[in-house]
Amino acid sequence: MAGADWPPSADIGRLRQRADWLKAVRRFFAERELIEVETPVLSQAGVTDVHIESLRERDTGRWLQTSPEYAMKRLLAAGLGDCYQITRAFRAGEQGRWHNPEFTLLEWYRLGFHPDQLMDEVAALVAGFLGATGVVRKRYVDAFLDAGLPDPLVAGEAELTRAASGHPNAMPVPTGLSRHGLLDWLFSQVVVPGLPARCFITHYPAGQAVLARLDDADPRVAARFELFCNGVEIANGFHELTDPGALRRRFESDQVARRRAGQAIPDIDERLLAAMASGLPDCAGVALGLDRLFALAAGEDSLAGVIAFPWDRA
Repeated sequence: MAGADWPPSADIGRLRQRADWLKAVRRFFAERELIEVETPVLSQAGVTDVHIESLRERDTGRWLQTSPEYAMKRLLAAGLGDCYQITRAFRAGEQGRWHNPEFTLLEWYRLGFHPDQLMDEVAALVAGFLGATGVVRKRYVDAFLDAGLPDPLVAGEAELTRAASGHPNAMPVPTGLSRHGLLDWLFSQVVVPGLPARCFITHYPAGQAVLARLDDADPRVAARFELFCNGVEIANGFHELTDPGALRRRFESDQVARRRAGQAIPDIDERLLAAMASGLPDCAGVALGLDRLFALAAGEDSLAGVIAFPWDRA
């Protein structure tokens, strides 16, 4: 019957608990004196990352944000200081147990923080929901080697393809993957299932730096980390790139890759680059998926248990 799925997917008790969780997140940052901010959900410029597909509003042609990162960095460049935001974000083509095209994202920035300090803070926040426990920190290259895979910093496409095709735990390898596509596939299929229960992966290959700066000691890797809890990616953090010229080159390279793949090509965010040129302070920032964190805290096996109306009921 049409409309039979009108009730929320999460029960009312869980939704009340979700409201308490949101209060707890705000208390966490209030105790640390971070400023809560709000930035636009719709923007004239989109994200060029080849691994992310944006949604676009038809009448204005504006892009729904995939994260508030660009706008928050403009606030940092304007002198706001440490800040955080709880907001809705949107990503097309991502739907499943741990993906909803519309989701709740927590993002925060710390001036002068090293990634190690920010990882400490992420771990403290997560411990408040999932309980305190040891959090392993492992470099990307070590995670690959520990899983019996080739060195991801030196292996070529042929070696990675052999590793992917011959691995007993992996699904069939999609055709036409680039070198970085093969790394992503091996990481998700082989590395992540074998990670410790709570684990930061650090020092991603430079080609996966996104908006992170390269590591000062080894420019083959980026000052980027991700947190995995029970095999679910919870957070993605950077020691932020502050060089607008380097970021423009990454954006332009993304656009070339997107054109080659037949993807939509969002305009480069010139306001972000202008803000960086005016002086983005040294900072580290992280985005954390609150729906995923809440689902893990509740012992749910999908986001639907903590969301009122997932994509197919919206």
